[in-house]
Amino acid sequence: MANYEKISGFLGACITGTVHLLTDLRKAPALNEEAGYGTLPKLPKPKPTLIPIMKIAPAVGWGPGQKPRPAAGFTVGAFAENLDHPRWVYELPNGDILVAETAGPPWPAGIFSLRWWAMGFVMVRAGSGVKSANRITLLRDADGDGIAEIKVPFLENLYSPFGMALVGDQLYVANADALVRFPYVPGATRIDAAPVKVCDLPAGRNHHWTKSLVANKAGTKLYVGVGSNSNVAEYGMEEEVNRANILEVDIATGAVRVFAGGLRNPVGMDWNPVTGELWTSVNERDEIGDDLVPDYMTSVKDGAFYGWPYCYYDKIVDDRVKPQRPDLVAASLKPDYALGSHTASLGLTFVDDERFGARFKDGVFIGQHGSWNRNPPSGYRVIFIPFTDGKPSGQPEEILGSFRVNGKALGRPVGVLVDQRGGLLVVDDVGDCIWRVTPSA
Repeated sequence: MANYEKISGFLGACITGTVHLLTDLRKAPALNEEAGYGTLPKLPKPKPTLIPIMKIAPAVGWGPGQKPRPAAGFTVGAFAENLDHPRWVYELPNGDILVAETAGPPWPAGIFSLRWWAMGFVMVRAGSGVKSANRITLLRDADGDGIAEIKVPFLENLYSPFGMALVGDQLYVANADALVRFPYVPGATRIDAAPVKVCDLPAGRNHHWTKSLVANKAGTKLYVGVGSNSNVAEYGMEEEVNRANILEVDIATGAVRVFAGGLRNPVGMDWNPVTGELWTSVNERDEIGDDLVPDYMTSVKDGAFYGWPYCYYDKIVDDRVKPQRPDLVAASLKPDYALGSHTASLGLTFVDDERFGARFKDGVFIGQHGSWNRNPPSGYRVIFIPFTDGKPSGQPEEILGSFRVNGKALGRPVGVLVDQRGGLLVVDDVGDCIWRVTPSA
């Protein structure tokens, strides 16, 4: 086993080095990163590649005294540190913060892909590929100083948990393979009850394993974001059943239906405070160029189809997909707002009041995890996008940056949330911490 691991590691390093060399020899993209943002992003012609272009920022973490850079007029501090690969946050009614310490589940037996094997080595360099803690931790800032003085395991022995939602006295958790629930008592710092399964969720290969979760305001439905099992259905559409969708789950019966489809990897989800519509941030496809295809955020309409894998953005057909579905291409909806190519825009949260300042009301914060396959890299920041009358109305503004310095990732933002006290919480899965951004006094 030791020899196998040495050989495997050597081959992986060789492949990774070769891919990086090929990437560095290419010309820089014709467009700057900002050209891929907004309601009318610039979309160049596709440039397919035989292998994924990998331009990773090695994950090194923060040194003593280091922290990300806030925008002018804001300060940042660590709300919680020394976490184990934190990814997502949820706030309970009493102000307690739940954080999912999690990573992808083990690779299923009997499934092997040389392409994925090579990519796995690159993902390790990026700070992914770690063993999942399978835990949700409770953080409590009882004295309101912006630092959680209580950090305790709240739920353990989960299966790559991600999304969380409290409905009544039941806490719902979206594991990588199932939606489960637990009884919750206000103020509790631990739950030891056994999980009750609500419904199964697509698992298997788990190309995209995260399952985000939100409840409707009536507390009758749950919405689960489920990513695709591939880049562009290269393993066949039979592996994509109930994937690249947002699923609607009836809380009373556990019945599942597809709410909206053609969303390659819908992660962040939240309700637009003006229109009441569900919005999501979506990671788009790879391997057709540095400037394609932009990630995006969009309103999600019941029964709508957004293109994946057959086309992208505004009915632009992806010729790699065979056979095609011209009927679905014709029916596909254009996303509302592009978020830059390969930015890995994951977290999405609206601000429905003036907790973070009057000019941020009704706008949205986006956590951009950062590219692993764009030259030069993109993302690695938290941005704000203003909304007017329920629609995006301006260019992105960087709220928290300097996660990537001198080609290395000191941190990578994932989930974002404006807490009840008016601080923006930013989950950093490379820094193993949660940052809290507040307006300067």
